[in-house]
Amino acid sequence: MHRIYLFFILSVLYCNAVNAQGSQVKIANNSVGKLQTSISNKEDQKKQFVIIGEGLKAIESAQNDKKTKNWPETWAIKAYLTSYVALVDENEQSAEKNFSLAVEALAKAKELDKFQSNHELIGAAEKNIIAKKQSLGTEAFNNNDFLNAYTLLKDVSDRYPKDTLLAVNTAICAQNIQQYNDALAFLLRAKEAGIKNPNVYQNIAAIYTSKFDNEQAIKTLEEGLQLNPYHVSLNNDYINLLLDNERYDKAFKRIESSLGQDNQNKLLLFLYGYLQQYKQNNLSNAENAYKKALNLDQNYFDSLYQLALVFLSEANNSLNEKNTTKYNSFTNRAEFTLLRAYEINQNNRNVVKLLIDIYTRKNRLDRVQELKRKLNEF
Repeated sequence: MHRIYLFFILSVLYCNAVNAQGSQVKIANNSVGKLQTSISNKEDQKKQFVIIGEGLKAIESAQNDKKTKNWPETWAIKAYLTSYVALVDENEQSAEKNFSLAVEALAKAKELDKFQSNHELIGAAEKNIIAKKQSLGTEAFNNNDFLNAYTLLKDVSDRYPKDTLLAVNTAICAQNIQQYNDALAFLLRAKEAGIKNPNVYQNIAAIYTSKFDNEQAIKTLEEGLQLNPYHVSLNNDYINLLLDNERYDKAFKRIESSLGQDNQNKLLLFLYGYLQQYKQNNLSNAENAYKKALNLDQNYFDSLYQLALVFLSEANNSLNEKNTTKYNSFTNRAEFTLLRAYEINQNNRNVVKLLIDIYTRKNRLDRVQELKRKLNEF
């Protein structure tokens, strides 16, 4: 439902000695009063438009008069009457015409009203225009006309900065027209207004990351997690950002605490294994983590690949210890795991190279030649 703002006349605009030029403004002003009474009485639109027509006819005369065309009352009344028509008229062409007239009249009224003697009427017209902008902007947004939507909605959001949905939609428009600084400003407005939606925090962090402001990105995701503890995608973004910025200790603690809340998350299990493998040098814990991830998804390629690397590392350690039995056992496990990975992705060069290395160790030259031919196809 449209918002319709009424202006109620609190004082008489003119002295008893009204000159001829001012009489048209008085007629138009009386039309404003009649319109407000009609709206209060919920009279039909046709009657209201007759009243508005009388007022606009008088205003047209006033704005063409060399004296009254410079009166702020002239333009304030025109802005109010046309903004009301723009808001309620079901005739799209008429509404659009009156919307343009209202915007122009409002600007003129503000320019001339040095002493703010028409602030109530101007304020009512401005609210009607903002309501119309919101209606038009929402329609453009729904039609993916993001440039037009942004032009309209940014003014509405400035008027109602506490409206978080409005701020987010305006930000989406800005992003779609590649105005990323503006998008960030409106997302921050939504955040400051208390929005909890995790997507907003992810979006803000993504923009900060694109600007190489990783500290702010991390801080933003932490704020989002305070409001949405262990939200899966928000949490994953946070951990990945920590890893990208080599905050391994902080990432490790977050992964451990997250697994305490959800031990069925294959990505978290994979990352836990990865940190155990490369940062803690604990191959046993890494192996267990990768296996748990594979229990959740037996075709999880990344876990298969890393698990094979764990087995190869164990094989190399056994070779250094001159333990042939363990060496052969871990080499066989690595081969089996890599073959499973190869079935999932036969075009992964790293998997093929590792298989070539294993079959070279095993003196399986037929398989070596076959895989080398495969490698040359890439």
